[in-house]
Amino acid sequence: MIRGLLSVLLVLVAVAVSSSLAKPEKNIAKRGKRIPQTLSRGWGDQLVWAQTYEEALYWARAQNKPLMVIFHLEDCPHSASMKKAFAEDKDIQKVADEDFIILNLVYETTDKHLSPDGQYVPRIIFVDPSMTVRADITGRYSNRMYAYEPSDIKLLLSNMQKAKKLLKTEL
Repeated sequence: MIRGLLSVLLVLVAVAVSSSLAKPEKNIAKRGKRIPQTLSRGWGDQLVWAQTYEEALYWARAQNKPLMVIFHLEDCPHSASMKKAFAEDKDIQKVADEDFIILNLVYETTDKHLSPDGQYVPRIIFVDPSMTVRADITGRYSNRMYAYEPSDIKLLLSNMQKAKKLLKTEL
């Protein structure tokens, strides 16, 4: 009787162990395909990114550098194409790394100054160390003044240099 109970218990334990080992393999395979999420979210993994808007403002003021805020969505095709162009452009990456505090957000902030002409993505806004949103540094579209497309990458670089220059002449 005891031998029979032990063999039934042993079978139950073996089934439980084998089924629990089989399930993680499926999850590992799914997780294995995913890229780990970093603060860059694919915009430039070698760059140092601020985690929050408040942190970015602090570092911009402390280091006397302009802040570049990138608003985007992970599942937006326009954001994805701009992200790819931004990450692949060596000049943009160099200027961003050396001269800017950078932040990318997939959500809107409570600061209404960061959406002067509406909430759309992708949108890039510059903020100087005095915490003034530079509404005068715009892209080429009149209906989405802070939008950039991959074909606007040289304009974005020019605007980054303009933000640097204004910093030196105005502050």
